[in-house]
Amino acid sequence: MTGFATAATGIGGATLNLELRTVNSRFLDLHFRLPDELRAIEPVLREQITAALGRGKVDCRASLQASGDAGRELAINAGLLARLAALDAGVRAALPQAAPLSVAEVLRWPGMLGDDAIASEALVEAAGRLVRQVLAELTASRAREGGRLAAMLMERVVRMRELVAQVTPRVPEVVRDYQARLVQKLQEAIGSADDERIRTEVGLFAVRIDVAEELNRLSAHLDEVERILGKGGTAGKRLDFLMQELNREANTLASKSVAQDVGAVAMELKILIEQMREQVQNIE
Repeated sequence: MTGFATAATGIGGATLNLELRTVNSRFLDLHFRLPDELRAIEPVLREQITAALGRGKVDCRASLQASGDAGRELAINAGLLARLAALDAGVRAALPQAAPLSVAEVLRWPGMLGDDAIASEALVEAAGRLVRQVLAELTASRAREGGRLAAMLMERVVRMRELVAQVTPRVPEVVRDYQARLVQKLQEAIGSADDERIRTEVGLFAVRIDVAEELNRLSAHLDEVERILGKGGTAGKRLDFLMQELNREANTLASKSVAQDVGAVAMELKILIEQMREQVQNIE
């Protein structure tokens, strides 16, 4: 099921941003897009997402941005500066031709200005809190979409029930009319109204065109669709199976129909089922 959620949290002098996007998939397929400085948080993200989402293609993006607070006091990290100076002197002693570090290079050195470097432990802890917040928002978003999809499916279930109720009383009449036409044709062909062959043929064809069983199974499958939608939760695979069963019964109804109105109902049922199948593909 598709979904999107994003959130941010402050940490040190920076902002940690996290974004999740999901689309429907039969399996859980995680893709992380993290900068190198955030690779340490991937395990906690993976653990939380895997625990919360059973399936779907998931894109996870994270970024760490400086706060941009112009009033923040800057201070040189004296210890780091001393170590860097010693390293610079050692390199130039071994390689006299090497250029010394410039002021700009020293100031851009990670952790040189104040407490720029954020400890991995703090990042992991902040990422854990943030991913739980994003997952809660994502779950709510997917639930809202699921509710909309369920409502659309129920509209089609209601229409299919109307069609089944419309055609069910017609079945005995259709069978009788077809039997009468068949008897007349056989009488004309073999010239005997009481011939055993006529009764046998009429009986066989009556069974072949009787669609009461298909209509009963359609109703039973619709009951199950309605039950699953009412129950909620993960339902994609079960609904997909029921769509196959509904389509099978509608096809049989169409093939056995000998009345134009029954055939028209079968075709409308097939259209509704196909629409439902497309929607079910978006349900987890």
